[in-house]
Amino acid sequence: MSLLHGHPSARFATLPDAGQLVAMLLKLVNTKKTIGVGVYTGYSLLLTALTIPEDGKFIAIDVNRETFEIGLPIIKKAGVSDKIDFVESEALPALDQLLQNPENEGSFDFAFVDADKANNWNYHERMMKLLKVGGVVVYDNTLWSGTVIMPDELVTWVQST
Repeated sequence: MSLLHGHPSARFATLPDAGQLVAMLLKLVNTKKTIGVGVYTGYSLLLTALTIPEDGKFIAIDVNRETFEIGLPIIKKAGVSDKIDFVESEALPALDQLLQNPENEGSFDFAFVDADKANNWNYHERMMKLLKVGGVVVYDNTLWSGTVIMPDELVTWVQST
């Protein structure tokens, strides 16, 4: 049974098969330094922290520390909490702050974006500056409910349900 079983927002959690795909991509890229936008309860964060090497780091950005703390006991029990730097913030200001440090530009191997879909383009612009050449960025729910082919007026309705 899932940690979120019965939680009113359980539908927002990363699905296990998507998480396994992310873990496989992390291994293929030989990821050491990663960044995540929208970590919710931390399932994808946990998988990433378990997959990257002992000296790997994950910068996890989310507006809600409360939901992150739902999964934090499991992350601690797995012994990977020291790999995670949680940043409670809206993503765009946090990414802009990271970009202010020249050492961060082109230093990330992998990025996972699972936040407000309306800002994906804004996240993408920043991720392209933060990622190394050959780095990978994954966007969750890009084909969400078929919205990629729907007229804009229907997309708004699907995303709000």
